Amino acid sequence: MDYAFRTIDRELDELLAMAPAVALDGPKGVGKTATAQRRADAIWSLDRAADKSVLEADPDLFDQPGGTVLLDEWQRLPAVWDSVRRAVDAGAPPGRFLLTGSATPAAGAGTHSGAGRILSLRMRPMAFHERGLEEPTVSLASLLHGSSAPIGGTTSLRVTDYFQAIESSGFPGIKDQPPRLRRGLLDAYLQRVVDRDLPEQGLAVRRPETLRRWLAAYAAASSTTTAYSRILDATTAGDGSQPAKSTTISYRDHLTQLWLLDPVPGWTPGRNPMTRLQQAPKHQLADPALAMRALNLSARALASSTGSQMAGPMFESLATLGIRVAAQAAEARVGHLRTRNGDHEVDLVVEGTEGQLLGIEVKMSAAITAADGRHLRWLREQRPDDVVDLLVVSTGQQAYRRPDGIAVVPLALLGP
Repeated sequence: MDYAFRTIDRELDELLAMAPAVALDGPKGVGKTATAQRRADAIWSLDRAADKSVLEADPDLFDQPGGTVLLDEWQRLPAVWDSVRRAVDAGAPPGRFLLTGSATPAAGAGTHSGAGRILSLRMRPMAFHERGLEEPTVSLASLLHGSSAPIGGTTSLRVTDYFQAIESSGFPGIKDQPPRLRRGLLDAYLQRVVDRDLPEQGLAVRRPETLRRWLAAYAAASSTTTAYSRILDATTAGDGSQPAKSTTISYRDHLTQLWLLDPVPGWTPGRNPMTRLQQAPKHQLADPALAMRALNLSARALASSTGSQMAGPMFESLATLGIRVAAQAAEARVGHLRTRNGDHEVDLVVEGTEGQLLGIEVKMSAAITAADGRHLRWLREQRPDDVVDLLVVSTGQQAYRRPDGIAVVPLALLGP
C-alpha cells in the first residue's frame, strides 16, 4: 500500500528539527508507525517479543549513537519513556527520538510525565482532505489568520459521497478495502478493544455485551452534549438491567486512554471570559466509521429513513475530524460553544495562538440561508475584536462568501 501524505507529516518534520523527542499519540491503525518509520534510522518495536525482551533487560540500550530512534508502541514497556526523558535531560539533539503509542500506560506504571522534555503530537484518522477525493481550495489556517484571500472553488461531490466517506473510515489500512471486508475489519477493531485492549489497560470486562451497548449509546450521542447519565440510561438491556455508573465511568476513562473517544471540549475563552457557557463535552468517537459500525448503519441507511436521524451528526463528526486535523497544524485549539440555557450554540470554535477566533457551523445542506449563520453573527457581536472570520461548512458544490461576511465552504474544499 502506497503511503498517503498526511497533514501531520508537515508538523512532524517542523518539530523534529527543533525537539529532541516527539511522541505520536493516537488510536491503533491510525498510521503512526508508517508515518514515524519514514523518519527513523533505527526502529525498536515493543509489540515484538524479541525487541521488548532486550530492552526489558536494559531500557537504555536503544540510545546508540546516530540518527533518529523510533520506539514503536512504547507503552508496552513504559521504562523506555523515562530513558528517553533522561537522554533529553543529558542533551540529546533535535530529532533524536520518536515514540508512538496507541494507549497511555496502565495505572501504576510509574512513568514521569515527560513535561518539558517530550513533545506530544496527536494523530487522528485521515481527514476528508487527506483522502484524495478532492483538491481543497480554502485554507483553514488562512481563515484563522484573517487572510483576505477570496473564497472560491467548486466540487462535484454530493451528500451521498460524504456518507460513503464516513462509512469507508479514516484508518489507512481499512478505507480502501472492499465493503464486506471493511465492515469485518471495523467490527474486529471494536471487538479487539473489548477482548484485548481494555484488559491490557487493566480493565476486566466481565460483561462484554454491556460495554458494546454503552459504545452504541455513546455513538448515538455523536456530535451532541448528551449527559453521560442519559447515555447510561440508553445502555439498559432488554431485561431492564443497567450497568452501574461506576462501571461506565471506568469504560469512559479506559476508552479515552486508548484514544478511542475524542470528545470536543466546551470552549473557554482565554481572555475576557464569557458567562453562562456550558462546559459539557460534545461526544465523538475517534473515527465516525466506528460509530457507524457500533450502530450497524451504512451510507445507504444514512440516505434513507432507516438512519436519517444520524445523518447530520455523522456529517458533523466527519467535518469535526478534518477541522481538528487542520487546526492542530495551525497550532490552534478546537472547542464548541453552547450557552447554559441553549439559546446560542456554535458547533466549533477554533482559537489561534494569539486568541483570534474562527467560528464554524456545520450544516448538512447544500443551500445555506441567513438563519444558518445567526449563532455565528451572535459570536461576532460578543467578541468583535477576536473573531477574525466565520464559516459554514456545507454539502454544497460552491465555495463563496455571503453578504453578511460569512464564508460558505463545502467540506470537500476545506483544507489545512
